[in-house]
Amino acid sequence: MLLREEVKRLRQALNRLTPSLETILKRRGFRVYKKEPDDDLLVPDEPFRDSFFELLHKYSFRLLLRDIIKHQDRFTLEQVTRYSTTRVIRSYLGYLRDIRLITEGAAGYALSRAGITSFGPTLEWYIAELLKREFGAEVFWGVKFKRPKVGGDYDVLAKLDGSLLYVEVKSSPPKQVMAGEIAAFLDRVEDLAPETAVFLMDTELRMKDKLVPMFEQELAKRSSEPPPVLRLERELFHVQERIFIVNAKESIGRNLEKVIARYVQGRRGQ
Repeated sequence: MLLREEVKRLRQALNRLTPSLETILKRRGFRVYKKEPDDDLLVPDEPFRDSFFELLHKYSFRLLLRDIIKHQDRFTLEQVTRYSTTRVIRSYLGYLRDIRLITEGAAGYALSRAGITSFGPTLEWYIAELLKREFGAEVFWGVKFKRPKVGGDYDVLAKLDGSLLYVEVKSSPPKQVMAGEIAAFLDRVEDLAPETAVFLMDTELRMKDKLVPMFEQELAKRSSEPPPVLRLERELFHVQERIFIVNAKESIGRNLEKVIARYVQGRRGQ
């Protein structure tokens, strides 16, 4: 733990000596138009954000938040007890009530903030906080650029040791990801030219069954000799040690740590 904290401090010091994230983007011809929108964000007020961030490490808590958003007008304990025990979900609901993200009444629970349509922005916020807090990165999330050819949102952009990291964040299960989303991700990678790009799915399901074949098919459309999608370990895959496909099995933080370590090791070998 002490070694990890020292590495983070060294990275933060290095970040202060290298161009800012905004400057790195400008050098690529990208100027930020909008970023970090809060209109669809399910995050508590500042006094509770540290504890909320810590709970977001837990896959079961993230799944609960998705269910709460789905049933936000009114829901019962039984409606959101699908992925964990009643005791654990009851404790989560008590915590969410205490930090005023939900209310409790005779008919059940309700989300305190109306109009939240998706867990996606909250997940992007969490990934951004993870990169800042645990890896000493400078981070933007929910970024929009005015680009004539390649549009769309860039979920998370981070500066690490002077290099650019792009993370595409998916909160839906693999069966809901379409081929067009893979194509759009690869288009953005080509346009932005980050040193490292990650396609991150917040799921513990296998990547090999659907996501990896979809990447292989899209890469084959772009080249007569497409690069292979190789297994890094378990359900972590890479394309030429630059594009990584990862899930949440074990933990999102641990998997991002493996990706970043692999990239750093690759740079040393160059």
